[in-house]
Amino acid sequence: MSNVPKMFGSLVFNETVMKDRLPTATYKTFKNAVLKGEALDLPIANIIANAMKDWALEHGATHFTHWFQPMTGITAEKHESFIAPTADGRVIMDFSGKELIQGEPDASSFPSGGLRATFEARGYTAWDPTSYAFIKDGCLCIPTAFCSYTGEVLDKKAPLLRSMCCVDKAAKRILALFGETTEKVVTTVGPEQEYFLVDKDMWEQRRDLIYTGRTLFGAKVPKGQEMEDHYFGIIKPRVLAFMKELDEELWKLGVLAKTEHNEVAPAQHELAPIFTTTNVASDHNQLTMEFMKRVALRHGLVCLLHEKPFAGVNGSGKHNNWSIATAEGDNLLSPGKEPHKNTRFLLFLAAIIKAVDEYQDLLRVSVASAGNDHRLGANEAPPAIVSVFLGTELTNILEAIEKGKKYNPDAAALLKLSGDIIPALTKDNTDRNRTSPFAFTGNKFEFRMLGSEFSIAGPNIVLNTIVAEALEQFADKLEKAADKDAAMKKLIKETIVKHKRIVFNGDGYTDAWVKEAKSRGLLNLKSTPEALPYMEAKKNIDLFVKHGIFTATEVHSRVEIMLEKYAKTINIEALTMLDMLHKDILSAAVAYTNDLLGSATAKKALGIKSCFEAELASKLSDLTSKMYTSGEKLAKALKGVEKCADMKAEANYYHDVVLKEMELLRSYADAAEELIGEDYLPYPTYGKLLYGVNN
Repeated sequence: MSNVPKMFGSLVFNETVMKDRLPTATYKTFKNAVLKGEALDLPIANIIANAMKDWALEHGATHFTHWFQPMTGITAEKHESFIAPTADGRVIMDFSGKELIQGEPDASSFPSGGLRATFEARGYTAWDPTSYAFIKDGCLCIPTAFCSYTGEVLDKKAPLLRSMCCVDKAAKRILALFGETTEKVVTTVGPEQEYFLVDKDMWEQRRDLIYTGRTLFGAKVPKGQEMEDHYFGIIKPRVLAFMKELDEELWKLGVLAKTEHNEVAPAQHELAPIFTTTNVASDHNQLTMEFMKRVALRHGLVCLLHEKPFAGVNGSGKHNNWSIATAEGDNLLSPGKEPHKNTRFLLFLAAIIKAVDEYQDLLRVSVASAGNDHRLGANEAPPAIVSVFLGTELTNILEAIEKGKKYNPDAAALLKLSGDIIPALTKDNTDRNRTSPFAFTGNKFEFRMLGSEFSIAGPNIVLNTIVAEALEQFADKLEKAADKDAAMKKLIKETIVKHKRIVFNGDGYTDAWVKEAKSRGLLNLKSTPEALPYMEAKKNIDLFVKHGIFTATEVHSRVEIMLEKYAKTINIEALTMLDMLHKDILSAAVAYTNDLLGSATAKKALGIKSCFEAELASKLSDLTSKMYTSGEKLAKALKGVEKCADMKAEANYYHDVVLKEMELLRSYADAAEELIGEDYLPYPTYGKLLYGVNN
């Protein structure tokens, strides 16, 4: 095993490196600017850039890039070398403060939702000094925000940073009511990343996995996850080797990779990091997904990050463990030993409950995608209905506050497992609820609706902003109160009474909850096209504009981008199905049918009366005809998209018409696959894919 402390952050221009390489005055100026959100003077930037360049050269880097996160959901980079020509025809290695602070990529070729035309190409990247620069592939990567020539935000980092500033300002106002001060309030996140690993040779035989990231055809495997033997099971050597190398790669980049294990479905796994500030966590999760894919290839594997790569078994999510803390490390969501007496905690808790209730639609929008639509509401994921799980103790405390009764806490419970042999375990004050979309888990909230491919920036932009709004409203009321303690208790009670409908501690998978949620007035937005228009509701646009997260135009553009991505995703999947149908599936079915008929004819000629081949050929021939007819209907449905007037109509058409034709085609193809001999099948089955990594 390598020296992990020495390895950790070895490719990061972090605090330790800066203290060592920057003049003390420069370092202090830099830290102060980051803390206060102030711009750096060019002379200071020049000193930092030169130190950064020298450090990068010593680590073998020859290029630098402004590493940014456009609306594609992944990262982007343009590599530029450090070389600069000299008068004698040679070159020197140079990197200026201006190059560090600002870059200029093309802004017309990224998703913009109509903000930029093809001929309007100029865009800017701006250095984010709150996220450390790092070296990847011999290139110095500088985390940056991305905007257009006219200033419209075209990325996920800039609004995320703005939302964190909003929380900082609002939370400080609340803390001031308690006589507390802090340099800064930050939100923190630890995103649990789920994924599948399949054999690369098998992946290369599946055009659906190559083009779309999920299987579009595939009969149910005889043994799925019903035996419950994969979750936390023994990790196979090949997978373990992958995990070990992935840890090392991430540790070098300063990513706090902590926990890995087998997940519920065969071939499914999870990696969870230690929490860090939301902005850095977002950057680190992008690196985690990138390195999962590249490290997997080194082991003859392919990492699948799609939310539902296989039908019939669990899909993959990304649990967003969110909290709020001071720069000094005081977790504002820590209940303490006596939460019923912890007014500060209860005030922040009430604000979050209020925020989730009033903006449940935005939280749902923030996790909307074609891939995640397959996952939400299934047995491995929370439903599309947003609710808050608090657990027994907190629920009882809030009920006591609502009714004006004294709360009497239960004594701490111990669990004794085996006489005096195993020490007694301290029992938590509440259970966990895996069906809840937004669950309190001790000193944080676990937002469980995110899909595995998601950038965590979008959901956290929404979460930060709605909580900041609630805290700000609280501060506006409480700052005017003469008796602040009484005003706080009154406000907490009023909030509980008004927003208790969003609290649900039961089973979110049941039909009974769907009915109850409807009676409570909670939204159940089952699909992306149904959810996305809510982002353009007046209250939501007003929220983003008020806090300076987006302009109204930027809100509309983001909806347009997400609708377009949804439509394009379904279109690619449909075209892939037709491609596989005509090039692979029909020919395989026909070949097997012909051989069956040949065998039947031979038996008949020999006078053999018992002949299953003819019956099987008849069944398969019927399914083949249905597949062909269904494929023709799907092709016709795709042509109908041309009649759609706008992106909303197009997205709805893909959902209401095209998806249904795709599902019908798949049902016939999967039924045929169950009948076709394995030697005739044109691609690896679910059984081979899910159980193909056996060493």
